Amino acid sequence: MSHEAHEPDPAADGAQSPRPGLPADLAAYRDAYHDMFGVVPPLPEAKFAFTSTVDPDFLRAVEALRAHAFHNTVLDPKVTQLVIVAMMLATGGGAAEWHVRAARRAGASWLELQTVAELASAVAALGPANVGGALLGRLRAEEGTPMAPTS
Repeated sequence: MSHEAHEPDPAADGAQSPRPGLPADLAAYRDAYHDMFGVVPPLPEAKFAFTSTVDPDFLRAVEALRAHAFHNTVLDPKVTQLVIVAMMLATGGGAAEWHVRAARRAGASWLELQTVAELASAVAALGPANVGGALLGRLRAEEGTPMAPTS
């Protein structure tokens, strides 16, 4: 899968960037946040500041995974952001607000975002209902409790 032009060039790995302290490849990964959100959010900024000094190879690995997934050639950027928003909302991901902003920058309408929130709500509610119903039914059957609705 190829990626958009703003992704880091692996050949630049280790080369110095215009940002003091960050090699060019890590600066390019960091700049991709700015491209997506219009700013670099506080958590990624802190991640780059700390992890680049402690374990830059890990930072490269995690950012390569992010770049591969977020800048895919299968889904357009708006759809990618809508999927991420749904996942963040359904799982309580703290970056939902940032991805709503990215979805808006990618052209998502308020109605599309509301629909995504509704889908996330349904997914979050139905999972426990499905698992819970199956679990409780299985345990009731193990106990041999009659299948009356009030038991």
